[in-house]
Amino acid sequence: MNKKGFLSLLLVALLASGVTLGVYKLAGFDRNEIILQEAGEDENLPQVRFAKGGNSNAPADFTQAAAKATPMVVHIISTQSANRRSSRGNQRMDDLFREFFGGRGGGEGFRRRSRPAQSSGSGVIVTKDGYIVTNNHVIDNSSKVEVILNNKKTYDATVVGTDPSTDLALLKINAKNLPAIVFGNSDKVKVGEWVLAVGNPFNLESTVTAGIVSAKGRSLNMLQRGAGNLSAIESFIQTDAAVNPGNSGGALINTKGELIGINTAIATRTGSFAGYSFAVPTSIVRKVMKDLVEFGTVQRAVLGIQFGEINRQLAKERGLNITEGIYVGKVVEGGSAEAAGIKEGDVIIEMDGKKIKGSPDLLEVIGRKRPGDKAEVKLSRDGKIKTLTVKLKNRDGNEKIVKRESAATFSSLGAEFKELTNDEKKQLDIDGGVKVSKLNAGTLRTRTEIEPGFVITEVNGRKVKSVDDIKRTLNNTEKGKLITIGGLYPNDPGQRYYAFKK
Repeated sequence: MNKKGFLSLLLVALLASGVTLGVYKLAGFDRNEIILQEAGEDENLPQVRFAKGGNSNAPADFTQAAAKATPMVVHIISTQSANRRSSRGNQRMDDLFREFFGGRGGGEGFRRRSRPAQSSGSGVIVTKDGYIVTNNHVIDNSSKVEVILNNKKTYDATVVGTDPSTDLALLKINAKNLPAIVFGNSDKVKVGEWVLAVGNPFNLESTVTAGIVSAKGRSLNMLQRGAGNLSAIESFIQTDAAVNPGNSGGALINTKGELIGINTAIATRTGSFAGYSFAVPTSIVRKVMKDLVEFGTVQRAVLGIQFGEINRQLAKERGLNITEGIYVGKVVEGGSAEAAGIKEGDVIIEMDGKKIKGSPDLLEVIGRKRPGDKAEVKLSRDGKIKTLTVKLKNRDGNEKIVKRESAATFSSLGAEFKELTNDEKKQLDIDGGVKVSKLNAGTLRTRTEIEPGFVITEVNGRKVKSVDDIKRTLNNTEKGKLITIGGLYPNDPGQRYYAFKK
């Protein structure tokens, strides 16, 4: 059976159901006072500690590592409102749950909607003052998120922000002097190394399982298929530590008790563990977490190329004497790669000292960067090795960072938007508009009656033709002023208006 055929048989199950695109600023948390720092700095400041190096020798037992990490892993209960209809995006996730769990658990809760549905997962305390990392799918579409600590204390959590591209989310609880996990270096984790998975599978508290790292840099196309996310970054750590529904968002630790990944998915035909599990490495977790704290949204850099992985057939067609790397099929005009001198036909073999064997390696390195950051790229051109320095840009072709104020205002709406196609505009007889494709915890859900599918045609009397139009109008509206949103439902003619104060 070829690789493609095998992958078609591989069912990748998200391990727990849940909710959001996340609210950036609720409950008055002041981002300016939060500083994420590495180990060795002032212990009195809120921080994430990062250990140097990994572990190489398996100990006689895992008791110390388990005892060290267990207090930092929490149980998360996500509640979905009963009075909101599922969007098409949620329905796709529904289908996954029905397929993987046989109509039980998350899938059934999403489908019926006759009463508030609950789902559960895990999370990891990363700062002493209450920041918690989990999976986006654990809290996705939630109206309420509760966190239960290892000592049984329960807190209501605020969603600081989410990143569907990596399936990560950051929560905040109002607590102090919590046990915070130490971050290990996922880059130094080796295949064959012992690891432990800590979480709450099947609502069983503080469960620890052991296994080894089976592979690194795995890409499953799980996030693209599950959420329609074409910009997803997947470079999972694969292990054979037993992981089951409820483990999502829990810790993957080394034998020192240091965090090296966030458990996210399993490969299964039944919905339960069948031999392999996958975790987001801390190299990605760290960057996403810092961006969400500092900006309220993840800063994405792009290289500006269209590429393919080197394989035997491509190497033969292009006359290449190289068997691993990324083949540059096209260089985007005005992008980072063009400015650095990367050309069509080049083969990228290394970036920032990391060997690039395939797309997961490339996406992982780029995923750690912000617009304006530099990366050293080693490539093969006509059989010769060249090293270039690339200054990365964002998708708009510049090096700007999304401002905190803009991120806060826009993300607080708690919605995902989709620009209309020409066919949709023609069918509705309008020349512009933006569809609310999904509602999460936020202003539109809690303070208006807008439903998924609503097409926004104007904000504060200004025509809306793109998502940027909405952002600009919101940013130009003073705090405390009224915001009026006008639009229509495709199957229910007639202009409707909703209003709320900024």
